[in-house]
Amino acid sequence: MQLRRKLARAMGRAITDFDMIADGDRILCAVSGGKDSYAMHALLVDLARRAPVRFSVIAVNIDQGHPGYPGHLLADYMAAGGHEFRMISEDTYAIVTEKIPENKTYCSLCSRLRRGILYRVARELRCSKIALGHHRDDAVTTLLLNLIFAGQLKSMPPKLISDDGDNVVIRPLIYCAEDELAAFAEEERFPIIPCNLCGSQENLQRKAVSRLLAELDARHPGARQNMLAALGNVRPSHLLDTGLWKRLGLEVAREEGGASGDTGAASPAPDVLPVSNLLRNLA
Repeated sequence: MQLRRKLARAMGRAITDFDMIADGDRILCAVSGGKDSYAMHALLVDLARRAPVRFSVIAVNIDQGHPGYPGHLLADYMAAGGHEFRMISEDTYAIVTEKIPENKTYCSLCSRLRRGILYRVARELRCSKIALGHHRDDAVTTLLLNLIFAGQLKSMPPKLISDDGDNVVIRPLIYCAEDELAAFAEEERFPIIPCNLCGSQENLQRKAVSRLLAELDARHPGARQNMLAALGNVRPSHLLDTGLWKRLGLEVAREEGGASGDTGAASPAPDVLPVSNLLRNLA
């Protein structure tokens, strides 16, 4: 119960900070059968029972045609709890395996196809929001992926509107730590459905960055939490985006205290790995 309360508080803070849920919302809760989406569904259902605003939750799973997909585990769980649930069958597996060479990662195409299906289903079910189960570690991993491989300083938005303007996506777990979600899933004995398509590809850049973050957090406890805090503590004048400077009317940065590149910060401790070693597995 203590872990449930901690996660619920973190989720509630995110929902409040970014105004994710409004009175009368019907929320499509995308459940993959993984630990994160199970936890998100359980916490949202709890919140709907006690929140000061009235909203409803419908769980939606997409059976993407993976051979041997045990979708009955999720369907049985939802039925046992009396939860509103839909399973949508769409054979994206055949499309992904046809279009993507076997030694390449499937994630990008698979996620685009899945997102398109969710958008369509949300309209059909008259849902005002789509909730995805991305958490703190997903956010900071995405930050590093964009920084290292895309040359962009961005992460996952906690709330966004689709290109067509018809769907609003929210990420209620954006403040929740993955290890705590995993512990919660174990406590609740959720019937986990593994991803045997993209989840089985060990050479993913995302997995390599996740390992890097785990190593950093092991050496410097709180590193991932500090990175999440940094996403909400931006100093635009200390970035090099000229367009941002112009939009904000900035002409010059003001000197600040703290650990920045020009304040004489102390040298790294001897046990800190060189950056070249930390990034070795990202190539």
